[in-house]
Amino acid sequence: MLKTILSISGKPGLYRLLSSGKNTLIVESLQTKKRIPVLPKDRVVSLGDISMFTDGEDIALSEVLTRLHEKQAGVAVSEELLKDSDALRNSFGEVIPNFDRERVYTSDIKKLYTWYNILIEAGITDFADQDEAE
Repeated sequence: MLKTILSISGKPGLYRLLSSGKNTLIVESLQTKKRIPVLPKDRVVSLGDISMFTDGEDIALSEVLTRLHEKQAGVAVSEELLKDSDALRNSFGEVIPNFDRERVYTSDIKKLYTWYNILIEAGITDFADQDEAE
């Protein structure tokens, strides 16, 4: 599922890939449902390609989101937590106890939690990729 969810540099929020042409992607905002073209000059990253640094092997974002979903019991992360950097790092430590505290910045955790909230609001709760499931 996360392979079709995109983050576009310079544009807020997350986008669902609808179709791709020769030089353009057509995406839909998960929040506003507005469709826009994405040109080759835009930097696009699939959430399925992202992983988090740990003290051992890196963990795929799908696994991190699944663990966060279990910790939160399917509820969005509170806005108050997103404002407190120490509480944010402590909360993430409960989700991924062995995350690399030097290479994972508070801004990365905040972005992850914001993405999680967007996915929950859009009704996306299955974070496993099809390749992982097989």
